[in-house]
Amino acid sequence: MAQPFPATAESYKNVSLGLSLTALNNDDSWQSPSSEFAFGIQQVEDDGCLLAIWFNKIPEKTIVWSANRNSIMQRGTKVKLTEDGRLVLNDRKGKQIWCADTTGSRVAYTAMLDTENFMLARHDSVNLWESFGEPTDTLLPTQIFS
Repeated sequence: MAQPFPATAESYKNVSLGLSLTALNNDDSWQSPSSEFAFGIQQVEDDGCLLAIWFNKIPEKTIVWSANRNSIMQRGTKVKLTEDGRLVLNDRKGKQIWCADTTGSRVAYTAMLDTENFMLARHDSVNLWESFGEPTDTLLPTQIFS
């Protein structure tokens, strides 16, 4: 369940509506304030990639979370925070292959936090969706497992 995220609890860099990342350049990501963690499209095979969160300051970019992890995507895949506040992942032909579930919510921005959590929030900083709410195979130090 989404919890309020007080703006004073941690500094973060907001990603505004309408911004996107495309799987063409490995350096394209949304980073936490310390740049310790990054959210973006990470290459995992010669021509394959995942929408993921990874440790960003180590030589081998170790993935700690991924969306749609059983389906490796091809270069040209795009993740976008749409103007209407949806975080969607589209293949290179534009077909939606994953979406963060924020149905009916008014997302204002997203941010990659130094706690290793990626979140979507309203203008009043109420957290509407978070990567911690969709755990994969890695439990992170600040993650609450319910």
